[in-house]
Amino acid sequence: MKVENILALSAGGAKCADTLRTAMAMGADRAFHVDVGESPDGGPEPLTIAKMLQGVVKSENINLVLLGKQAIDGDQGQTGQMLAGLLGWPQATQASKVDIKDADGTVEVTHEVDGGVETLRAKLPMVITTDLRLNEPRYATLPNIMKAKKKPLEKKTLADFGVEDKKRLKTLKVTGK
Repeated sequence: MKVENILALSAGGAKCADTLRTAMAMGADRAFHVDVGESPDGGPEPLTIAKMLQGVVKSENINLVLLGKQAIDGDQGQTGQMLAGLLGWPQATQASKVDIKDADGTVEVTHEVDGGVETLRAKLPMVITTDLRLNEPRYATLPNIMKAKKKPLEKKTLADFGVEDKKRLKTLKVTGK
């Protein structure tokens, strides 16, 4: 199956633009920066981000969504699963290997379990959350960094996807170990 277009997306403050430029230097074709500003409370909740991604998937005609296994701000690992539920798509979590098998979009995803590894098979469209073992990082070369500066980095808001940043959760307390 041929990849036609890779869209990198990040929701956050101004620092996201640098991260997205790096993603384009590593091979993404374009990027969306969904500006949600800097927030001391961990940013938008997983359901808000999942609804935003649902809007992106529908507006951009996307058939495969790859996400990290958890957010680095609130440390929650829920967005991928919520997105799959909203879309009604199959999901595979914490993937350490992804193999697109054939032209009809059969995907095999391997992930670690307590007793070893498990391999799942599903057809596209699909949501996959990744583990750090999925692949070796690609390093951006200077020519690709220069090319990335010319690739489109679109500024978006949650409202562009019909989503509001509604707080449903309240953190009562965070304690150290």
